Amino acid sequence: MPRAKGRNVIAGLDVGTTKICCVIAEWSPDGNLEIVGVGTNPSRGLRKGVVVNIDSTVESIKRAVGEAEEMAGVEIASVIAGVAGGHIRGVNSRGVVAVSGKHREVSQTDIDRALEAARALNLPQDREVIHVLPQTFIVDDQDGVKEPLGMSGVRLEVEVHLVTGATTSVRNVVRSVNRAGLQVQDIVLEPLASAEAIVSTEEKELGILLIDLGGGTTDVALFRDGAVWYTGVLPLGGDHISNDIAVGLRTPTADAEELKKRHGCALTALVREDETIDVPSVGGRKPRQLSRHILSEIIQPRVEEIFTLVARDLARAGLEDAAAAGVVVTGGTCIMRGVPELAEQVFDVPVRRGVPTGLRGLAEAVQSPIHATGVGLALYGARGHGGATTAEPGKPPSGSPRGRLGGRRAGRSTRLPSGRARHSPFHDQGRSRWERHGGDSRYSSWRTSARRPRSR
Repeated sequence: MPRAKGRNVIAGLDVGTTKICCVIAEWSPDGNLEIVGVGTNPSRGLRKGVVVNIDSTVESIKRAVGEAEEMAGVEIASVIAGVAGGHIRGVNSRGVVAVSGKHREVSQTDIDRALEAARALNLPQDREVIHVLPQTFIVDDQDGVKEPLGMSGVRLEVEVHLVTGATTSVRNVVRSVNRAGLQVQDIVLEPLASAEAIVSTEEKELGILLIDLGGGTTDVALFRDGAVWYTGVLPLGGDHISNDIAVGLRTPTADAEELKKRHGCALTALVREDETIDVPSVGGRKPRQLSRHILSEIIQPRVEEIFTLVARDLARAGLEDAAAAGVVVTGGTCIMRGVPELAEQVFDVPVRRGVPTGLRGLAEAVQSPIHATGVGLALYGARGHGGATTAEPGKPPSGSPRGRLGGRRAGRSTRLPSGRARHSPFHDQGRSRWERHGGDSRYSSWRTSARRPRSR
């Protein structure tokens, strides 16, 4: 492979239950981000979003990354890795501090202290905070403040959404990436990453519900007033639909998956009664010819169950009417016919499929809901975490102020390659523990001090 020196690239790695996807993006000379490499490989070592076999996961990562590198013509050193799974929990919290700045002027230190106070939950030892997502600030009695820096006041409050996860589950994702010869530049909750690729700023302000229908899990994120107000993960996904088909039609699981992809429909009203399909049998028996309507009758209850559970959880959080801009569905399962129509019936709001758009370079290669998370991870790293990194064969990236696993704190100005600077904590949606603890020795075991060779 030709090795390009000095290329500003950033890579997103979607470590999913059914597939591993790597997307490599590069800053062009005019300051735009271009997709230059895409690689996918079946995921062999995960179950419901959690690593259950590190060796198999490592091999799948190597294959996906290798394919993306071949396409991009550059060997990457680090990735923005996605995390999901049933161990993920989201909770809203609040932090309050006294303004200590000179002349009672809110300083960056005050903002950082308020954010740290908000994340000071009494978590079990086996759980940790992954993201601290600011929602709104309150200076004295003035609420709805998005940028408190420089304001006068004696009391600073912040409302945040915290994303927590099981320490071992997150650590196993990091360890798998490290063993594949890559460094983890940051860890990002996958629905937050997907939103970067498929949800507009206007939708986030008005209120939008993102539902990522994956293979092993369904990931959910609700945005309102430009911030995250709810995240959740259901341990149900496309694999459960395939299993329902396999049991209901008495067909091998692999054939059930193929039937779902080729003939599946999530809404029986969209299927004609006279349509028929060939269904493989088990035990060497001859294939049978069945009505496609029967297949849809198996699929619809499971998809409807997923959407109903999402609606129930939102209602419990008091957010059932928060998605004024509607719902966006993404992930491989949403490609199936009838999914948006069924979601509209359940949520009673407009629903669309989320596809990465407005991209340059190999845009056509990623214009599918399947690639929303991979593209979003690359965009997440480029837009909100210091921009691209410089790819040097055998060396860690040097273009990021975070180093290998991060050190930038929320709200600090970061210069992007296009010349834009970010100052607001809201521009740092998703301040991760790697950014907060950049030099903390407690996290040093999750780093790789040098790039490990990868076999092809």
